[in-house]
Amino acid sequence: MEGALHLYRALNDCSTAQIRKLQSTLGRRCKLKRSAVVQRPAMNSDSQPGNDDTIGATPRAGLAAENRRGILCMSGAMALFIANDGLTKYVSATLPTAQLIFMRGVMSILLVLAVAHVMGALPKIAMTAAPRVVVRAIVDAIATMLYLASLFHLPIGNATAINLASPLFMIVFAVLFLREGIRLNRALAIGAGFLGVLLVIQPHADGFSVWALACLFGTLFHAARDLLTRRIAAGIPSILITLSTALSVTLLSGALSLFEGWRPFGGSEVALLGLAAVFLSGGYFLIISSMRMGEMSLIAPFRYSGLLFALVLGYLIWGEVPNLLAWCGIALLIASGLYLLMQDVRR
Repeated sequence: MEGALHLYRALNDCSTAQIRKLQSTLGRRCKLKRSAVVQRPAMNSDSQPGNDDTIGATPRAGLAAENRRGILCMSGAMALFIANDGLTKYVSATLPTAQLIFMRGVMSILLVLAVAHVMGALPKIAMTAAPRVVVRAIVDAIATMLYLASLFHLPIGNATAINLASPLFMIVFAVLFLREGIRLNRALAIGAGFLGVLLVIQPHADGFSVWALACLFGTLFHAARDLLTRRIAAGIPSILITLSTALSVTLLSGALSLFEGWRPFGGSEVALLGLAAVFLSGGYFLIISSMRMGEMSLIAPFRYSGLLFALVLGYLIWGEVPNLLAWCGIALLIASGLYLLMQDVRR
């Protein structure tokens, strides 16, 4: 009370001009303080990297945006891969598998080199010799070899079902090696998505054999490849990682073609494989990009979207119509994908 009286007397002795000057000074200081508060990131006393407010150095809003971009990249990659598969399947009626993959790979390499030149990444091409990039390329080649070898001996439904288990392995790897937390509701949604895949494909028990085990190892290597993608330094452009992938698959298919043999080919086949190379290169780039952002345990399950694209393509080109069980699986796939997406948006 006594302090207030002293303040009142002091103000009473001040002139009007002095009071206005004092008000102006206080106003400027308050504005500066409010500005500093607005610019400072919101963080409560117990906010640490990795808790509910932040994950690593990425704020929650930034992580959600990265997750959405990763999901779009993953879904786009699956659409491009399915378009590539459709063209490759059409050409495979007249050309051996290894030969057409090698021809498509050569065109992919030329295309990726051209894009890398436009993007200004070619001066950094020596980065493709980085140990982690080389290891990733080798793992990718082994995965392709195992998957193709098993595909030649298994019903396509069984091979596809095993290969679509890749997101489950990726999530296990993300928890074990990247220390990503996974909530129970997300794990249940992922499991529901895989159940949907099985309902659509409906694999037969008599198709499982030693080749199924080879296919399973191929799937594990694919998941390991995607995990390695996350460990590659951010300074290495994704287009150069795409180039290393195209090189590894092309070299592998070239080696296999020496044993399988070659057949004559025409201009229409070259044109179709050229278009397939465009889709394949785009798919490589998008899937690499998707694995370098956001949470792998959220983005990986959107690989299942490839099955939906395959169903649409099968209906449009070959007139294939899913049965009742398959429609139930499709509904389960869509529901689990939407649930995962909405949960991320709510965060």
